[in-house]
Amino acid sequence: MSETPPESPANPDFDAMARDIAEVPAVEVIVTVAVNLMSAAAVKLGLTEEGEAHKDLDEARKLVHALAGLLDATATEISSFHAAPLRDGLKSLQLAFREASLVADEPGQGPGEKYTGPVYG
Repeated sequence: MSETPPESPANPDFDAMARDIAEVPAVEVIVTVAVNLMSAAAVKLGLTEEGEAHKDLDEARKLVHALAGLLDATATEISSFHAAPLRDGLKSLQLAFREASLVADEPGQGPGEKYTGPVYG
């Protein structure tokens, strides 16, 4: 007799997770990932209540750059209904990065500007 081990953090039910993911439209997965990148970048930029405690501009640069790349790569895949607020959030993060930096990047060299073009603020 074979017993299935109970689900635990060390033994997740991958079949159930795959079924759950299968039901989610791609645009929702993309938007969720983008929002997670935005949230993580905001924390690393020190824009949360804890501010300086979690500030790490090197990490923020990576997150903002990844967000810009994701939005650039999916521009034709998600509607402007979803894309517009994400682009606005990206620009806000890029501006916050520019303000937080002790030595400003040249226009077009900031995080994600490879995808968005120069951000001025």
